Amino acid sequence: MDDDRADFDNVAWDRSDEAWEESQKLFRRVSTLHKIESFVTQKFGKTATWVTPMRIGGYNNLYRMRIEGSKDDVMIRLPQPSLAQFPGEKTLREAAIASFIAQNTRVPAPRVLFHGLSSPDSEVGPFIIIQHVENRGSMSHALAMPNEKDPSEAHMLNPDVSEDVLESFYGKVAVHLLQLFEPSFARIGSLAQTGEKAFSVAGRPITQNMNNMLQLANIPRATLPPKDRTYGTADEWYIALAEMHIAQLVFQHNDLVTTADDCRNKYVARQLFRKLAKQGRLSTFGFVEDDWSAQSKSQASTLSPAPSGSSSFRLWCDDLRPSNILLNEADDIVAVIDWEFAYIAPTQFSLDPPWWLLLNVPEMWHTNIEDWSHIYDVRLKTWLRAMEKAEESIKMKSKGFTMSIYMRESWETGRFWLNYAARKSWAFDTIFWKYLDKRFFGSRKGDIAKQDLWKTRVHLLSERERSIMESFVERKMEESKERILVDWDDEQVKERLDEVLFEDD
Repeated sequence: MDDDRADFDNVAWDRSDEAWEESQKLFRRVSTLHKIESFVTQKFGKTATWVTPMRIGGYNNLYRMRIEGSKDDVMIRLPQPSLAQFPGEKTLREAAIASFIAQNTRVPAPRVLFHGLSSPDSEVGPFIIIQHVENRGSMSHALAMPNEKDPSEAHMLNPDVSEDVLESFYGKVAVHLLQLFEPSFARIGSLAQTGEKAFSVAGRPITQNMNNMLQLANIPRATLPPKDRTYGTADEWYIALAEMHIAQLVFQHNDLVTTADDCRNKYVARQLFRKLAKQGRLSTFGFVEDDWSAQSKSQASTLSPAPSGSSSFRLWCDDLRPSNILLNEADDIVAVIDWEFAYIAPTQFSLDPPWWLLLNVPEMWHTNIEDWSHIYDVRLKTWLRAMEKAEESIKMKSKGFTMSIYMRESWETGRFWLNYAARKSWAFDTIFWKYLDKRFFGSRKGDIAKQDLWKTRVHLLSERERSIMESFVERKMEESKERILVDWDDEQVKERLDEVLFEDD
């Protein structure tokens, strides 16, 4: 694997691991288990008994409970405090979005039975109790390459899986993605449940990248959108994403930059991405309205129109992938789980083909991102056939969008890479320079060494952005000599961001 993903802050990661180990001791105590059993008993008014084992998820601990006199078990999910950086906020938002999906689509999200925060609602902290769904395992396990050496390793699509089998699995997911695309919303943000069947967009999106910023890079919370912030246009959210990428560069103290030129590459790429977002260009890239990119000047075919940039947005989940799709013995989908990083997002995100077709992410592919892209291109054809059949089977065009056409164009134009990079701070730089830069700004003269990429585009920055670059790089390199974690107060955060975020450019 090449260095396609930038490093997290390993000092912050070590701290997170140490906290996780301590928290697991608490979660495994007999007294904790009895407390959870007692709490679930109180909720149902019947004796609840823990069914071993405890399951440790990516951000939650899960306990299966058997309720006296009931034929169905339930699961109680408790956020792991060292991993889930927004435990209360994400609990409320996840419960709301899972309830919305269950009420308004045919996607089989497990039914939310109870949820709450701290006392008096809960004696165990933030929690969600959902129905337990019997299953034989995840779709990821069904499609993955056998890994006898280490079953816990990230899954990769089995290259020997037959086209018919793969298309069948893809087709089952495609039907559910079409279902998720149907509801539209007036603003971007997280859902809140305001009544039994009433929902509203009432808070900032909680993204997986934001969680990583806090947990694995010690980025100050003050760099994130305010808790009650929602967005009225796609451009506003693209700007917010671009500014979080800049915050990552400013505040990740350890391991992000390796040399001064590496820092310049990251600085120039982030400033240009933000500039395009502020100009309203990211939301039109790869659509017929794209008349600004270098790529658009030689576009041979007519592209589809961009979705509305305001008042019509779609449900999106950063963590919707085969490992969160559960199957029965007949390989039918019986549950889609883990909606904690689900929110209302620009429709552009939903018009891209799924990133998970190979099961693993491009920046972590075992060889390199170019190899991932080559294999993905082959499997995408299978996905598009499955999507076309799904569209035909339910006789629908999703509110004027033929998804298979939009997804094909997304891959061909590189719009897929734009949205992926917008959501992924640690994959951003590789994707920007490999897959976006030349599409945005045109070819680069000669064979440019990786460390010199910034030199080909620095002239596109404003005078103010160029003027502070060297002092920024010098300070970044000096600070990185000391491997510490810095606690920033809100005023310091504002001062540092004001040095690199210019509002009049």
